[in-house]
Amino acid sequence: MIVGIVAIAKNFAIGKDGKLPWHHSADLKFFKQTTLGNTVVMGSNTWRSIGKPLPGRLNVVITRGSDIAEGENVKVLSSVDQVAELATNMPGDIFIIGGAQIFASFASVIDKWIVTDVPDDVPDADTFMPKDFLDDFEERDSLELADNLRVRILHRVKK
Repeated sequence: MIVGIVAIAKNFAIGKDGKLPWHHSADLKFFKQTTLGNTVVMGSNTWRSIGKPLPGRLNVVITRGSDIAEGENVKVLSSVDQVAELATNMPGDIFIIGGAQIFASFASVIDKWIVTDVPDDVPDADTFMPKDFLDDFEERDSLELADNLRVRILHRVKK
Protein backbone atom coordinates (compact mmCIF):
# COMPACT_ATOMS: atom_id res chain seq x y z
CA MET A 1 0.00 0.00 0.00
CA ILE A 2 1.21 3.52 -0.75
CA VAL A 3 0.67 5.73 2.29
CA GLY A 4 1.17 9.48 2.62
CA ILE A 5 2.32 10.51 6.09
CA VAL A 6 2.47 14.17 7.07
CA ALA A 7 2.27 16.47 10.08
CA ILE A 8 0.30 19.60 9.28
CA ALA A 9 -0.44 22.85 11.09
CA LYS A 10 -3.88 24.50 11.26
CA ASN A 11 -2.93 26.71 8.30
CA PHE A 12 -1.79 23.65 6.25
CA ALA A 13 1.90 24.47 6.85
CA ILE A 14 4.33 21.57 6.67
CA GLY A 15 7.70 23.29 6.45
CA LYS A 16 9.85 26.33 7.01
CA ASP A 17 13.37 26.84 5.68
CA GLY A 18 13.59 23.18 4.64
CA LYS A 19 12.69 21.84 8.07
CA LEU A 20 9.65 21.01 10.19
CA PRO A 21 8.45 24.28 11.76
CA TRP A 22 7.92 22.59 15.17
CA HIS A 23 9.44 19.90 17.35
CA HIS A 24 7.02 17.47 18.95
CA SER A 25 8.77 14.36 20.20
CA ALA A 26 5.43 12.49 20.28
CA ASP A 27 5.04 13.06 16.53
CA LEU A 28 8.61 11.99 15.77
CA LYS A 29 8.19 8.84 17.88
CA PHE A 30 4.88 8.03 16.14
CA PHE A 31 6.49 8.58 12.72
CA LYS A 32 9.36 6.24 13.60
CA GLN A 33 7.07 3.52 15.00
CA THR A 34 4.79 3.74 11.96
CA THR A 35 7.47 3.67 9.25
CA LEU A 36 10.04 1.32 10.83
CA GLY A 37 10.59 -1.81 8.75
CA ASN A 38 8.97 -0.26 5.68
CA THR A 39 10.07 1.94 2.77
CA VAL A 40 10.11 5.75 2.98
CA VAL A 41 10.04 7.87 -0.18
CA MET A 42 11.20 11.48 -0.18
CA GLY A 43 12.41 14.21 -2.47
CA SER A 44 15.99 15.39 -2.57
CA ASN A 45 15.28 18.46 -0.40
CA THR A 46 13.78 16.29 2.33
CA TRP A 47 16.73 13.92 2.00
CA ARG A 48 19.15 16.81 2.49
CA SER A 49 17.21 18.18 5.47
CA ILE A 50 17.30 14.78 7.21
CA GLY A 51 20.98 14.45 6.34
CA LYS A 52 21.28 10.65 6.53
CA PRO A 53 19.27 7.49 5.86
CA LEU A 54 16.50 6.83 8.36
CA PRO A 55 17.58 3.62 10.12
CA GLY A 56 15.52 0.44 9.85
CA ARG A 57 13.87 1.51 6.58
CA LEU A 58 14.65 1.46 2.88
CA ASN A 59 15.12 5.13 2.00
CA VAL A 60 14.08 6.00 -1.57
CA VAL A 61 15.03 9.44 -2.86
CA ILE A 62 13.21 10.79 -5.91
CA THR A 63 15.46 13.08 -7.92
CA ARG A 64 16.35 13.90 -11.49
CA GLY A 65 19.85 14.87 -10.44
CA SER A 66 22.80 12.60 -9.85
CA ASP A 67 24.21 14.15 -6.68
CA ILE A 68 22.76 11.53 -4.30
CA ALA A 69 24.61 8.25 -4.03
CA GLU A 70 22.89 4.93 -3.51
CA GLY A 71 24.12 2.93 -0.56
CA GLU A 72 23.00 0.56 2.12
CA ASN A 73 19.27 1.21 2.61
CA VAL A 74 19.34 4.09 0.09
CA LYS A 75 17.87 3.80 -3.41
CA VAL A 76 17.65 6.66 -5.92
CA LEU A 77 14.74 6.69 -8.39
CA SER A 78 13.45 9.36 -10.77
CA SER A 79 9.70 8.81 -11.09
CA VAL A 80 6.40 7.90 -9.46
CA ASP A 81 6.14 4.97 -11.88
CA GLN A 82 9.43 3.54 -10.63
CA VAL A 83 8.20 3.75 -7.04
CA ALA A 84 4.85 2.17 -7.97
CA GLU A 85 6.74 -0.70 -9.59
CA LEU A 86 8.97 -1.03 -6.52
CA ALA A 87 5.84 -1.14 -4.34
CA THR A 88 4.66 -4.31 -6.09
CA ASN A 89 7.87 -6.11 -5.10
CA MET A 90 8.38 -4.80 -1.56
CA PRO A 91 7.11 -6.25 1.68
CA GLY A 92 5.31 -3.77 3.89
CA ASP A 93 4.08 -0.33 2.98
CA ILE A 94 5.60 2.49 0.97
CA PHE A 95 5.42 5.74 2.97
CA ILE A 96 5.56 9.02 1.06
CA ILE A 97 7.16 11.41 3.56
CA GLY A 98 7.62 14.64 1.61
CA GLY A 99 8.17 17.30 0.69
CA ALA A 100 5.33 19.18 -0.91
CA GLN A 101 6.37 18.45 -4.52
CA ILE A 102 6.67 14.73 -3.77
CA PHE A 103 3.25 14.69 -2.08
CA ALA A 104 1.80 16.40 -5.17
CA SER A 105 3.52 13.95 -7.54
CA PHE A 106 2.14 10.95 -5.65
CA ALA A 107 -1.36 12.37 -5.01
CA SER A 108 -3.07 10.10 -7.54
CA VAL A 109 -1.48 6.87 -6.23
CA ILE A 110 -1.70 7.36 -2.46
CA ASP A 111 -4.16 4.83 -1.03
CA LYS A 112 -4.15 6.09 2.55
CA TRP A 113 -3.11 9.20 4.47
CA ILE A 114 -1.80 9.36 8.03
CA VAL A 115 -2.15 13.00 9.02
CA THR A 116 -0.92 14.40 12.32
CA ASP A 117 -2.80 17.59 13.13
CA VAL A 118 -0.46 20.02 14.89
CA PRO A 119 -2.47 22.55 16.96
CA ASP A 120 -0.41 25.52 15.79
CA ASP A 121 -0.54 28.12 13.06
CA VAL A 122 2.81 28.78 11.42
CA PRO A 123 2.44 32.23 9.83
CA ASP A 124 6.05 32.34 8.58
CA ALA A 125 6.00 28.86 7.01
CA ASP A 126 7.06 28.54 3.38
CA THR A 127 5.75 25.06 2.50
CA PHE A 128 2.11 24.03 2.61
CA MET A 129 -0.19 21.17 1.71
CA PRO A 130 -3.01 22.04 -0.69
CA LYS A 131 -6.31 22.57 1.12
CA ASP A 132 -8.00 19.88 -1.01
CA PHE A 133 -5.44 17.09 -0.61
CA LEU A 134 -7.86 14.92 1.39
CA ASP A 135 -10.93 15.45 -0.81
CA ASP A 136 -11.00 11.84 -2.07
CA PHE A 137 -10.41 10.35 1.38
CA GLU A 138 -12.55 9.51 4.39
CA GLU A 139 -11.43 9.30 7.99
CA ARG A 140 -11.59 5.76 9.33
CA ASP A 141 -9.68 6.07 12.58
CA SER A 142 -7.90 8.55 14.82
CA LEU A 143 -5.72 8.62 17.89
CA GLU A 144 -4.45 11.19 20.32
CA LEU A 145 -0.75 11.75 20.97
CA ALA A 146 0.96 13.89 23.60
CA ASP A 147 1.24 17.67 23.03
CA ASN A 148 -2.42 17.87 21.83
CA LEU A 149 -1.53 16.14 18.58
CA ARG A 150 -4.27 14.20 16.81
CA VAL A 151 -3.53 11.57 14.17
CA ARG A 152 -6.15 10.88 11.52
CA ILE A 153 -6.12 7.76 9.33
CA LEU A 154 -7.89 8.36 6.02
CA HIS A 155 -8.54 5.95 3.15
CA ARG A 156 -9.24 6.76 -0.47
CA VAL A 157 -12.96 6.47 -1.28
CA LYS A 158 -12.86 6.95 -5.04
CA LYS A 159 -10.16 6.63 -7.61
